[in-house]
Amino acid sequence: MYFISMVNFLFLGEIVSKPGVEVLRQSLDDIKKRYEIDYTIVNAEGMTGGFGIGKMHSLLLGKLGINLSTGGEKLFFKIDMVEHIKKASYMLRPFNMPPECPGRGYRIIELKDRKFLIANIIGNADFQRVHAQNALLSADVLKKKAEEENAILLIFFHASATAEKNTMLYFLDGKAAAVIGTHTKVLTADGKITENGTAYISDNGRVGSFLSVGGFEPELEIRKLKSAMPIRSRECWEDPRLQGVVVSIDELSGKAVGIKVLNESVNLDGKREE
Repeated sequence: MYFISMVNFLFLGEIVSKPGVEVLRQSLDDIKKRYEIDYTIVNAEGMTGGFGIGKMHSLLLGKLGINLSTGGEKLFFKIDMVEHIKKASYMLRPFNMPPECPGRGYRIIELKDRKFLIANIIGNADFQRVHAQNALLSADVLKKKAEEENAILLIFFHASATAEKNTMLYFLDGKAAAVIGTHTKVLTADGKITENGTAYISDNGRVGSFLSVGGFEPELEIRKLKSAMPIRSRECWEDPRLQGVVVSIDELSGKAVGIKVLNESVNLDGKREE
């Protein structure tokens, strides 16, 4: 018998443009207090206009209360991120990008006398323009690194296909405390903890407009598909929400003992920008 000492991680969905930033500004402090959050991680690659993240927005994340941010195929869409990420220890690019890619793919932190290795991996199924190394083999490298460091492994897995994400879950089942899917910006209904103590969800959603197409105005997305023209997407402000999951990890066993799916409506009256 022992008393469970838990570490609570907040894994937030992708921030989509200004509405997502305002949702964080208005609600994050309350969420962290309510769920006694020890560490907050967010997918930030859509923070700047929905496509990429710029240097100034990356710095803003810390002021808003985010500890660590990740990105996938859109991470370097803003050119100033190429140089900035080299010294931004609070940002993770995918670990399985080529060695010449700037930045780092994992970070080791200490919370409540335990080490945690937090890593970001991108999938191989749907990103033809991203020449990433094999996601499962890269996860195996990270697993061994976590064992060497006596650290609890946490994975953000940026991929489209739920089959690929489920494969990653079973590959790391019992070896990682959490495998959290990102990219589709649609909160899935499969949040769970396996018998071996791994918390999982296929996609942890988005921070921004819920009544939208991935955070964007539906009418423009319809025109884009009907015309096959490169019409610029526009942020949407309808029904702003904060989505993600809270994962509670037993400090002693290193296993996940709780997962709470968040889908919180946020009042942004007076904050909408036209």
